[in-house]
Amino acid sequence: MAKNLLIVESPAKAKTIEKYLGKDHKVLASYGHVRDLLAKTGAVDPDNNFEMTYVEPDDKKKHIDAIIKEAKKADTIYLATDLDREGEAISWHVVEILKDRGLLEDKDIKRVVFSEITKKAIQEAVANPRQISDELVDAQQARRALDYLVGFNLSPLLWKKVRRGLSAGRVQSPALRLIVEREDEINAFKSREYWTIHGDLKKGGQAFEASLNQFKGKKLKKFDIGNAQKANDILKQLRQQAGSELTVTELTQKERKRKPAPPFITSTLQQEAARKLGFTARKTMQIAQQLYEGIAINGESQGLITYMRTDSLNLADDAVKEIRGVISDKYGADQIPKKPNVYKSKSKNAQEAHEAIRPVSAAFTPSDIKSALNNDQFRLYDLVWKRTLASQMIHATIGTVAADFTFGDDHNLRANGSTVLIKGFLSVYEEGLDDVKKDKENRLPKLAKGDVIKVREIIGNQHFTEPPPRYSEATLVKALEEYGIGRPSTYASIISTLLNRDYVELDKKRFIPTDVGKVVARFLEAHFDTYVDYEFTAKLEDALDAVSRGETDWKPLLKSFWEPFIERVEHKEESVSREEAQYKRELGTDPKTGKPVSVRIGKYGTFVQIGTKDDEEKPQFAGLLPGQNLDSITFEEAMELFKLPRDLGETEEGEKVSANIGRFGPYVRYGNKFVSIKDGDPYSITLDEALELIKEKKIADANKIIQQFDDGIEVLNGRYGPYVTNGKKNGKIPKDTDPKSLSHADCVEILNKAPAKKKRRRKKK
Repeated sequence: MAKNLLIVESPAKAKTIEKYLGKDHKVLASYGHVRDLLAKTGAVDPDNNFEMTYVEPDDKKKHIDAIIKEAKKADTIYLATDLDREGEAISWHVVEILKDRGLLEDKDIKRVVFSEITKKAIQEAVANPRQISDELVDAQQARRALDYLVGFNLSPLLWKKVRRGLSAGRVQSPALRLIVEREDEINAFKSREYWTIHGDLKKGGQAFEASLNQFKGKKLKKFDIGNAQKANDILKQLRQQAGSELTVTELTQKERKRKPAPPFITSTLQQEAARKLGFTARKTMQIAQQLYEGIAINGESQGLITYMRTDSLNLADDAVKEIRGVISDKYGADQIPKKPNVYKSKSKNAQEAHEAIRPVSAAFTPSDIKSALNNDQFRLYDLVWKRTLASQMIHATIGTVAADFTFGDDHNLRANGSTVLIKGFLSVYEEGLDDVKKDKENRLPKLAKGDVIKVREIIGNQHFTEPPPRYSEATLVKALEEYGIGRPSTYASIISTLLNRDYVELDKKRFIPTDVGKVVARFLEAHFDTYVDYEFTAKLEDALDAVSRGETDWKPLLKSFWEPFIERVEHKEESVSREEAQYKRELGTDPKTGKPVSVRIGKYGTFVQIGTKDDEEKPQFAGLLPGQNLDSITFEEAMELFKLPRDLGETEEGEKVSANIGRFGPYVRYGNKFVSIKDGDPYSITLDEALELIKEKKIADANKIIQQFDDGIEVLNGRYGPYVTNGKKNGKIPKDTDPKSLSHADCVEILNKAPAKKKRRRKKK
C-alpha cells in the first residue's frame, strides 16, 4: 500500500512522474480544476464579503472519488500541481475537498513545485516541500471573481440592449477594442504619394544601387518629392550633372555588435511560434504542454522543456553550464562568451526563482530525438533548443559600409551595404520580425575613396504610404503584453474567445473585426469606457499581481472595483435605450418613399433598412452580400440590395420562386411564403435546390396543421403544443383534450376565452 499520494493535473504528467518515485508513492491526476464557481448569478456574493460558492463538476466526480479513495490510505499527500496561480489554486481546491470529507486528520499535506519534469527535479521537490501559498490562491480567486462579476453583469446588459448571446469580459473587451481601433485606423487612412530616386551603378562586373540622400545641399525627407513632376525635374538635373561616371567622395566603414535575444518566456514563445511556424497561441501552448509533461523516448517518458508559463528570463546555473558545454562541442569554444549572458525581466511580477523556457537538457539535440516527436512537437522543440543555445553565445559582429557620391550642385547619392563579419549566435538562431519589409540586399563591390564608378541609369520610383497592418497572432500578443492587458498565460484563451464569439475573424492570418464585434466594442467604449481603458486594465492586472506577492489584500481590491462598476451597470440599464445601444449608420434617403435608409446589425446579421419602426408601413429590409459590412457599405450599394431577388422559376403549382437575403438571413420565396436557406448561397442556389427546400417546408407545414375550417380557424401543432388560431387570436387547448376531436364550436369557444394578441404600438408621425 502506497504511503504517499502525489497529485498532479494531467495523466501525462502523472505517468512521467510516477517512474521517478518509489513504490511508496501513488501518483494521480486531478484532470485540471476539481471545483469551479457555480455557473449562475450569485456564485460571488458582494454583499457577503465576496463569498464564493464552488461546486464539484459532474465530469470530475470519478477523478475526485479516486483521489479520496487513495487519500484515505495515504500518510502524506503531496500536491504537485503547476507552479503558477492556477496550479496553486488546484492544490488548494483538492485540500478543501478533502477537508469537507473529514480526511485531513493525521495527514501530512505538502506542496511541491518544480519547473521541469526530470528525476532530479522531482526528487528534489519532494525532498523540499513547502506550504500552499495563500497569496497565490488569493490572487487566483480574485481574478476568477472579477472575471465572473464582469461577465455575469455586463453580458446580460448586452443581451438586453444589443443582441442575445453576446458577452463581455474584463480582458477580452479591451483586446477587442485594440482590433476594432486598428480597423478604424485602416478605414480612416489617407494614402500619400512620395518618390525615391536611386542611381543604378556598376564597378567592374558588379551592379549596385545608391539612393539620393541630398539634393542641392539639402538632406531629403520622405515626402520632399511628392509627385511625378517634381521627380522628373530632379531626375533631369541629376542625369545631366552625373553624366556617365561618378567618383567615391567619401567611404565610411564601421562595425557594430548585435546581441542574441534572451531565452523564451511565454509571450515571446507564442510570438515566435506564430511568426516562424504559423502556430496559433493556443496550439503553441498545447504542444509546449506536451513537451513539458513528457514524451516517450526509447520507451521511457521524458520531460523535454521547462514549465511554459513563465515571465522569468533566468536560467539555472547547472543548465547554463551544460548549454555552454554543448555550444563548445558543436560550434567551438570561441563561440562562448567569457561570462554567461544574463538577462533581466522587465516584468515586475517575474519570479527569478523560476526559469525561462529551455530544454531540460541541451544534450537532447533536436536531431537526436526527432524520431520520437511528431512534426509539430519537433518544430517547437527545435525552436526552443536553438533560441536557448543562441542566448548563451557570443554576439554577432556586423560590418557596415557607406559610400558617398557627391556631384554637381552638391547632390549626394549614398550606397549602403552590410556584411556579417563574425556570425556568433546567428549561426544558430535569428529572431523573427513583425510587419517589417526586408530591404533588398545591396551587395557592394570593394570600394575605395576616389574610385570612379560607371553610372548605368538614374531612376525614380513612385510609392504610396500604406495603412497600419491588421494584427496577426504574433503582433496581437505583443500588443497585449505592451498594454498590460491580461497575462501571457491568458492570451490563448482571449484570442479563442474573440474568435468563438464571432467578434473577429481571421483572413490571411490577420484579425478583422466582424460587425457584431464593432458594435460591442463601440457600445462598451461609449458606456463603459473605464473598463475597456488600456491603462485601467493594466493597473488592475498590476494590483492582482501585488496580491500574489502578498502586498495587497484581495477583498478590498474587489470592493474598490465592484462598487463603481455595478453602479455604472445599473445606471446604463435605465438610461440607455436599445435603439441607442444598437449602433447604426444613416446612409441617406430613399428617393421613392422619402424614408431614411440605414444599416445596422440584427439577430441574424447586418441588414439595410428603409423606414423606421415608427412608420405606419412596415420597414423594408435587405441583408448584406458577402464582403459588405456595416462601416463600408455605401448608399448606392445599399439600394441595389433591394433590386436583387433572383427569379429561379416556378413550382409545379405555378408559384413563383425567388431567392434573396433579408433581415432574418438568406431565404427562398414561393408565392407569398418563405423558407430559410440554412446552408448555401442565395446567389448560387439552383431551382432544384430551392424546390427541395420548399418540399421540406410544405411537409413541415402539413404536419403542423391538425384541422382547418372554412372560416379560417385552424388547429395547429405549435412550439409549446397544439393550439387554436384564427390569425388574430391564439387559444390554448386543455391538456386532456385531443386536438383532432375539437369541433368548430369548440374552437370558437376556446378563441372567445383567449386574450387578444398584444398590438405593437406605433408612435404617431
